[in-house]
Amino acid sequence: MAFQAGGQRPAPRPGPGTPEAAQDYLRDYAVLLDSVPFPSLVVDHRWDVLLTNGAFRTLFQGVEPHPTAHPGANFLRFVLFHPDAATVLGDHEASWCLPMLADFSAAAERHPHDPVLHAVRRDIAQDPIMDAAFRHGLPHWLSAVGERAAGHDGSVRPLLHPDPRWGATECRLLVEITSVLEEMECRRVTLVLRETPRAAGRDRRTRRAASHLRVVPTVG
Repeated sequence: MAFQAGGQRPAPRPGPGTPEAAQDYLRDYAVLLDSVPFPSLVVDHRWDVLLTNGAFRTLFQGVEPHPTAHPGANFLRFVLFHPDAATVLGDHEASWCLPMLADFSAAAERHPHDPVLHAVRRDIAQDPIMDAAFRHGLPHWLSAVGERAAGHDGSVRPLLHPDPRWGATECRLLVEITSVLEEMECRRVTLVLRETPRAAGRDRRTRRAASHLRVVPTVG
């Protein structure tokens, strides 16, 4: 309107697809994440982590450093390969590994030439049990639960929180994609903690497990 009235047209801001605008957007989005009391992160299609909030970092504060599978670097690799994953993610194999393998399989089909996803597939292949779970167990599991049930959004999964006020609890995963995040092929995942009764004698110190699947659920 100012331009039409004879005023000077303001300099156009970068469009949402430019790197400058994307960085500005993510800086502001980080402020939003830090206002959320539940663990939340922004990831791309490879599950490379772009942003996390304080609640997310608190949840995984006891996890040992890892060169490729730290939860703050790539959440897919953390779930599949980090030896500490089962100390935080309850029912690790059935509730977390198999859905993440399903997500990885879909991403690999959409991005057949992605070198990062190819590297994940090579690492899966190097573990015979994980590879068998991916090639044989996953199709049987999907036929049992259905493609929709394997999705992340809305799923309720066990969680072992280091804060004793939460302890052994559950979280509901909420996956949100804004128009700008969609352009960046990113999504926000929030783990909404839920109050649940404590199981007697449950001790998260005993939950450390190997970095691969030990059991592939069978289909009756």
